[in-house]
Amino acid sequence: MKPLNPGDPRQVGRYRLLAALGEGGMGRVLLGVAPDGRLVALKQVHPGFAHDPGFRERFRREVATSRMVSGAYTAAVMDADPDAPTPWLASVFVPGPSLTEAVAAGGPLPPGSLRYLAAGLALALTEIHRAGLVHRDLKPSNVILAADGPRVIDFGIARAVEGGSELTHTGSIIGSPGFMSPEQAEGRPLTPASDVFSLGALLAMAATGQSPFTGTSTPHTLYNVVHNQPDLRALPPELRRIAEPCLAKDPAQRPGPGWILEQLGPIAPVAGPWPPVVPHLIDQQRVAVQEALHPPKRRKSRRGLVIAGAAAGVVALVAGSILVVELTSADPPPAPPAAAAQPAPPTTRAPDPDPLGADKLRTVDPCQVLDGRSVPGVGVLEPKIGVHLWTCTYTGPNGDWVDLGLGDTPPLEGVPSGELAGLPLTVKDGKSCEVAVPVHGRGDVVLKASTSVTAKLDQPCEVAKAMLTEAVQRLRTDPPQHEQPPGTIIPVDVCALASPAEAQPVLGPVLKVEPKALHGCRWEVSGFLDVELLTNYPPAQSKDGYYDVTGTVDVDGTPVYLTKKYRDGAGASCTLTWLHRPIDDRSAEVVQMHHSITGSQLAPEEVCGPSLNFAKLILPKLPKP
Repeated sequence: MKPLNPGDPRQVGRYRLLAALGEGGMGRVLLGVAPDGRLVALKQVHPGFAHDPGFRERFRREVATSRMVSGAYTAAVMDADPDAPTPWLASVFVPGPSLTEAVAAGGPLPPGSLRYLAAGLALALTEIHRAGLVHRDLKPSNVILAADGPRVIDFGIARAVEGGSELTHTGSIIGSPGFMSPEQAEGRPLTPASDVFSLGALLAMAATGQSPFTGTSTPHTLYNVVHNQPDLRALPPELRRIAEPCLAKDPAQRPGPGWILEQLGPIAPVAGPWPPVVPHLIDQQRVAVQEALHPPKRRKSRRGLVIAGAAAGVVALVAGSILVVELTSADPPPAPPAAAAQPAPPTTRAPDPDPLGADKLRTVDPCQVLDGRSVPGVGVLEPKIGVHLWTCTYTGPNGDWVDLGLGDTPPLEGVPSGELAGLPLTVKDGKSCEVAVPVHGRGDVVLKASTSVTAKLDQPCEVAKAMLTEAVQRLRTDPPQHEQPPGTIIPVDVCALASPAEAQPVLGPVLKVEPKALHGCRWEVSGFLDVELLTNYPPAQSKDGYYDVTGTVDVDGTPVYLTKKYRDGAGASCTLTWLHRPIDDRSAEVVQMHHSITGSQLAPEEVCGPSLNFAKLILPKLPKP
């Protein structure tokens, strides 16, 4: 979830717009709120389509037919205006990560979750096909993992099934290469069997982490879809028996959704069908929605530039006292941890000397890397917004917005596209463009340049490539550094703050410790604990009613702001936030810890106990301001 761009509308129809949820091949998806308070996912088509009379006719028919789909495993269409200057469609907003995001954050789904996914997708297709639709773009980013099961979204490219009539442009192929059917890849007429093929590919992706047809390029992937059999050996046997017939090349040989449900048989109800990472992502999204609904007053940063809101997933921070303990439920404040022995020194390792490695990049100021640099296709760049330690938004002379991220997330659905500056290049092309090269020694983060969908650029991908080339050259020769006053947390390697041996007495058995981006770390335990170092507004006690408990607790003289959320017997989460060092009266260096606890072994008053003990462990190891 991202803030709206300065040129974005704040109202569409009767819906007030709050934030941007994402972007697809046919338009942007925005978070909106109806006059009655309901949240909607509002899709606006790209302006280029709006001027096409044929598209408006297709869109009008899709809207009329999509209103007939309202099953439990889809997001119902609430409203639409095909005749607006920019046509739009509003659907019920479903909190939850996409399947793409869930697998990227937590890896392949476990067998029990795969069964729930398969059943939910089969029921969704039953409802979609009953309405006379073929979805045509059933892919991981169009499947939301809600708290109680999957939801299929985005009927924006579905077509009414009426004999052989097609309203698409001649020769056009709409869909996602790794998940489309062979007949779709070849531009042949589609039937509901095409969606069943996509379901099979989705199950394989959820079980393994990638499409079973992924190749080295889009043409290679499409060739695999049409001609090659998928490798399904990694799927659990029960799911493989379902996926294999779904992926038959001949549509007539594929089963229907009802057959899939028969093969799965009865599925026992559980409190939560997903692995722990999914409830955590849902919690983060709900917090982000609350921030969008109740944004802080706009303030000027050190550079005198307006920063609108905080990053998605960061606990909402509002004005409040930092000197008193105040809890919003009957729970007493967690008892201060017992005195511990002198903390062990931080874990040490040899730093990575590569200029494109995490250790070197951690201290680079992204807003200086391209400041004043002339980039072909966009002009001389000027930093506009630098909220995070690792990313910066620039503008060109014509007001075009572009972004540079150091240690950013890889482009979703990006494809390998040769090399850039001697490094393997990934590109996600569209109305906007994202290009990325790997951070040395890390598979989870990249150096990324991206253009905004609102930028009026003739060749957005060429601009993004030129930006990234310039950035890589600067990083290799003269990397500009963040200001680093005494006591700053900017150069801290978070994973070095607590070794597995130190963390285990506090958190229980530690399965793995791995970095998150450049300024964070995850300790995988029974659940997980994340620590992130941020620049943000000075923290304060949350007043958000979403949490079961909020409060302020003293940890060895440091006021720590606490929130608890219980998950109905399926665990809980505890988030701790504290000020490390003020930057000015409107910004600060902040430490945020999120502890996702699985199971129900802890009593409510004990939920934040391990989290606070871990804070007590790492606080003495942070630099002293």
